[in-house]
Amino acid sequence: MTTLKERLHSDVVAHIKDGNRIALTTVRTVLGEIETREKSGQTPVELDDTEVTALLQKEAANRRHTAHTYTEAGETDRAAAEIAEAEIIEAYLPEPLTAAEVETIVDETIAALKADGVELSIRQLGEVMKPVTAKVAGRFDGKAVSEVVRQRIAQ
Repeated sequence: MTTLKERLHSDVVAHIKDGNRIALTTVRTVLGEIETREKSGQTPVELDDTEVTALLQKEAANRRHTAHTYTEAGETDRAAAEIAEAEIIEAYLPEPLTAAEVETIVDETIAALKADGVELSIRQLGEVMKPVTAKVAGRFDGKAVSEVVRQRIAQ
């Protein structure tokens, strides 16, 4: 199975062959951000798919925010370009989970912890959040997941 970063690299070649300049520059920019993040710091690191996904989410959100700013300023052409880039980036993101799917994941995690004999209270929020966050992995808003976990623990 190829990693997300490998997919981005192979898509650069595909975009060159297709002549899709917007997609090409967008993917190259994202790859540049990934490389910058990997090389920053005292020791170089290799980003895994979860970290690349988080970076892609941030990049897409930045472009959507910029598009909103351009729209408010009356720059509709620039806003459309930013939205196009955001959509290209979002195509690499995993399918988002529904609220019902997240609730099921939270319920299963809580049931597993209770089966292991863990007494759950709001103080053990982290014990529930850690495995849930690993399963959700950027496919649902973290703040909303935290609220679901808090509600389930309080019951």
